[in-house]
Amino acid sequence: MKITGDQQLIKKMNKTIVLDTIRQKQPLSRADISAAIGLNKATVSSLVAELIDSRLVNEIGPGESSGGRKPTLLLFNKQAGFAIGVDIRVSDLLAVLVDLEGNVIREKSVPLADSEPGSMAEQIRKTVAQLSRRLPESPYGIVGIGIGVPGLVDETSRVVSAPNLGWDNVDLAGALAAELGDNIHIDNEANAGAIGEKLYGAGRDSLNLIYLSIGVGIGSGIIVGGELYRGTSNFSGEVGHMTVAEDGPLCRCGNRGCWETLASEKALVDRAASLWKEDAPSLEEILASAKQGDKDAVELLNEIGSQLGVGLANLVNILNPELIVIGNRLSLAGEVFEDAMLGTIKNRSLSYHRKKTHVAFAKLGIRSTALGAASMPITAFLTDPDVSVQETV
Repeated sequence: MKITGDQQLIKKMNKTIVLDTIRQKQPLSRADISAAIGLNKATVSSLVAELIDSRLVNEIGPGESSGGRKPTLLLFNKQAGFAIGVDIRVSDLLAVLVDLEGNVIREKSVPLADSEPGSMAEQIRKTVAQLSRRLPESPYGIVGIGIGVPGLVDETSRVVSAPNLGWDNVDLAGALAAELGDNIHIDNEANAGAIGEKLYGAGRDSLNLIYLSIGVGIGSGIIVGGELYRGTSNFSGEVGHMTVAEDGPLCRCGNRGCWETLASEKALVDRAASLWKEDAPSLEEILASAKQGDKDAVELLNEIGSQLGVGLANLVNILNPELIVIGNRLSLAGEVFEDAMLGTIKNRSLSYHRKKTHVAFAKLGIRSTALGAASMPITAFLTDPDVSVQETV
């Protein structure tokens, strides 16, 4: 019998569903899969056989019997391939090599002396090559690369604007494709961070959450109903540029009183430099001083916490999220400014809106964006389990 295009599509979709069911509920048997997704046992067995042949699924032995022959249990082969996630920051980049379940195999942090697009592309190529050396044995090798960029990224993965890097209209994926392949995904770093925390971190059990990336600027990734909200042009989440002080400091965007001019890591460091009349201290130095009881450092961090609370109260009132996750570098000082931040949220948000909203710090620390970026090529790879992927980058 000739298989039509529609039948082939349905078969591919069913195979993807079977694979995803194994990943989410492993270990389980063929009968378990049939019961979970409603496909007959013969169809499930045929699709499982193909997944075993492609080495995406392994048989791991018998499970408990319910009266008849013991069923053979199935396990997703998380080391069938690997992915690399890259978090581009203003002064450095963080790259992680992960297996297909997002477990970090190795990572590398590289300082950036030059953020020019060509130099950045070359540094990414070098870092990917270093992480790819001596991979554990696998049938698919590196399945793809994901990159988080601190700027606006359109639907085609082109970086429209990244002011802190000095980029406008940069085709980073195109610059990398010749050496790193076509499975390259580029997104705003806060979107990637939101995906990372949703899949692997603080947001695993939340369907509606906001991830705040607070570093030189403030960006957000917004998850609604378990899916990333992107907006009409893929540019949602620029919460750092909502006005919180009408006559506040001038922002790099040209506006005054943007939230990030008052509550970002840069705002903290600039304020510390003006108070202490010396070279701008780092976040780590300010935090160390606060932990040693330095009154000025503690007050400064509490001031930043209060300013964070102002913007967070707005987000609570507008979006009524289940969870707000605070990530990127400023989260390192969360233990100091948390009380001031939460107090401001309580005082400025509507009580019914905040009643079920929880605020947490990123469970993945500064890896949120890199891990979220790595998940993007993994998702693309596993959504089409018929695709043959090269074993090397």
